Amino acid sequence: MTGEPGPTPARASASRERPVPKRERTRLWWEIGIVLGLSLGQSAIYSILTIIQRLAAPTPLKDQSAQLNASQSSTPWLDLTYQLLDVVFSLMAVALVIYLLWQPARSGFRRIGLDWSRPWRDLGNGTLLFLVIGVPGLALYAIGRAVGITVDVQASPLDTYWWTVPVLVLSAVRAALQEEVIMIGYLFTRLKQLGWNSWWIIIASALVRGSYHLYQGIGPFFGNAIMGVVFGWCYRRWGRTAPLVVAHSLLDIVSFVGYPLAAALWPGIFGPAPKG
Repeated sequence: MTGEPGPTPARASASRERPVPKRERTRLWWEIGIVLGLSLGQSAIYSILTIIQRLAAPTPLKDQSAQLNASQSSTPWLDLTYQLLDVVFSLMAVALVIYLLWQPARSGFRRIGLDWSRPWRDLGNGTLLFLVIGVPGLALYAIGRAVGITVDVQASPLDTYWWTVPVLVLSAVRAALQEEVIMIGYLFTRLKQLGWNSWWIIIASALVRGSYHLYQGIGPFFGNAIMGVVFGWCYRRWGRTAPLVVAHSLLDIVSFVGYPLAAALWPGIFGPAPKG
């Protein structure tokens, strides 16, 4: 006899969050605003302004470009230092939300399922999610480039040094922790405490996720918003951010490290935008 399965221990853990008293809600809204203003909400505002500027420019979107992991100095050791500092300081917002979610009998890590309690299952679920998201994501990028609503995203324009690949991997893990811990673990917890319905939380988080990718074009907004819905649904089912961090890390590692190969094999899609 089929039917909806009962809650797993992880899902039961996620459902522990209960609405807070009304006198606490204003404080939580201020906290959410401050956290987002210091992290991905700030990125979303700048990204919205960027897409407005891009759409107003005489150059079509398909002929514009955006660089990720750009070199920050022509001096190798300074470039490495800047790259590492960028990773460290970007993770401060992640540390902040873990601290804010900490409870006397339950760590912030455990509260959002970012711990070592089930490593192999998290790794397996994360890898499966990577495969489910990765191929359609690549197809959406290619379609977006073909129809002219996505800019040329240069994922790894760093000069080639002995430390280039390790830094790209660190950047991928950094992005995964930022997005999944803040946009999923933290935001879902706080909005649940504010009494929001699960699907409203998923949609709101997904729209914010899409908005801070708007600097890459219209296509990436929709692609990342869809990814946000899928990841949000998975968090609702599993109650854990660990597999989401695994999946996101794998996605970005493949994008960052594999970009030069993709540009060589499919220059029309991944190659540099024409200058002029």
